[in-house]
Amino acid sequence: MGDDAPPLIELGAVGAPFGVRGWIKVRSYTDPPERLFDKRRLQLRRHGSIETYRIESTGRSGGQLTAKLVGVDDRDQAIALRGAAIVVPRSDLPEQASQDFYRADLVGCEVQNLAGLRLGTVQHFVETPAHALMVVKGEQEFWVPAVPQHLRRVDLQARLVLVDWDAAAG
Repeated sequence: MGDDAPPLIELGAVGAPFGVRGWIKVRSYTDPPERLFDKRRLQLRRHGSIETYRIESTGRSGGQLTAKLVGVDDRDQAIALRGAAIVVPRSDLPEQASQDFYRADLVGCEVQNLAGLRLGTVQHFVETPAHALMVVKGEQEFWVPAVPQHLRRVDLQARLVLVDWDAAAG
């Protein structure tokens, strides 16, 4: 990708294979989760390159999204995709309401707690089974749950995230 390529936003990730016929488990960061499949194709970023796959079929198993991609026909091919980020060009995404944001918008923002203490800047997000964690690095590293209880205000203009987080909690 050259410097003029549109910025990519990560909307999900490929998980473990599902069965032996090329199906994959998919973790979606969209709301609702099925929105990830709206375009009937997935762009996967792995090892620095982007590959586009058409979606043959989708489903759910045990509450988790699953997908069968055209050309991925066995377990070994599905295993090779594990860990790939599912990305879309930012220009493909709908405009956000003023109070909404994408996770990628927060990377590099300064983070302060309610007491006014600067905790650091957002480095990236880590997915857990319960919710995403916002990794904030300053003098210490903080892993703040990226949920409304802790994310109190996001000001993208000022590049500031206000969190309800005790710095002593680590």
